[in-house]
Amino acid sequence: MEFREPDMSYTGYSYADYLTWNIPEMVEVIKGKVFKMSAAPRRIHQKISGRLHLKLGNFLHGKKCEVYNAPFDVRLSNNYNNNEHIYTVVKPDLCVICDPSKLDAAGCLGAPDLIVEILSPGNSRKELQNKYEVYEESGVLEYWVISPEAETVLVYTLRNGKYKASKLLTRGDEISTCILPGLIIDLEELFEGLNN
Repeated sequence: MEFREPDMSYTGYSYADYLTWNIPEMVEVIKGKVFKMSAAPRRIHQKISGRLHLKLGNFLHGKKCEVYNAPFDVRLSNNYNNNEHIYTVVKPDLCVICDPSKLDAAGCLGAPDLIVEILSPGNSRKELQNKYEVYEESGVLEYWVISPEAETVLVYTLRNGKYKASKLLTRGDEISTCILPGLIIDLEELFEGLNN
């Protein structure tokens, strides 16, 4: 199938459609709408992603939870396993999945326990609005939004089906999570020397 610029008001694209596209750029489908992903992430984005992936991977070694980094398809659906009925497929920067039954050859089917998104110029609205909504609706237990330029992190924790935001975290703060007891992310270390 040749990919044409989609009508952004069209809400009918499914994961089955996504699998047929042969296009050069990466896309995500959120509630049936297609969103182009940014060009290759900036170096500062990749530094943060790499540091977090290493920290999470080392912490999870030998445990049942697993960490994956982009590009990794996460299919969020309302109890459907059929590709024609899955209307959201995203590629989070990092995600942690603690239920091995959600993992298959294509990626993850269902809500990861933790998703980390790192803001890049041009994707802030998608991350802060569109993904926030689908992550909350799908039951992602924690959603971290990292701003490399501001050197800040917001942690959204799901409580009674709604996200509750942490205070704005920055250098000198630490992130801990009840999902992974014992994990501590020191933001001084995470943001150290990003522009070097």
